[in-house]
Amino acid sequence: MASTAAKTERITILGTPQFKAFLTGEAKREGISVSELIRRRCQNRQQERDEDLLLSLAEEVRTATENAQRALNKGLHDAEQALAELSRGA
Repeated sequence: MASTAAKTERITILGTPQFKAFLTGEAKREGISVSELIRRRCQNRQQERDEDLLLSLAEEVRTATENAQRALNKGLHDAEQALAELSRGA
């Protein structure tokens, strides 16, 4: 029978004693293991990048919408002018 537990792999990193102390202190302050601290911080970074991308895309949509609105308004204005000229000439 296959196990439903998440598969994990060990990751070994090297750092200074000060870096290890920093990680240990941060993990203790948050009440989690160093491994969980690293997982959460890395996942948060990805979420931040995703949010930045969404904000950028939203800004592009806003700009495109404003440009489209200006083009439509100009088209309507030009059409109204053409109709007015036709009315005067008829």
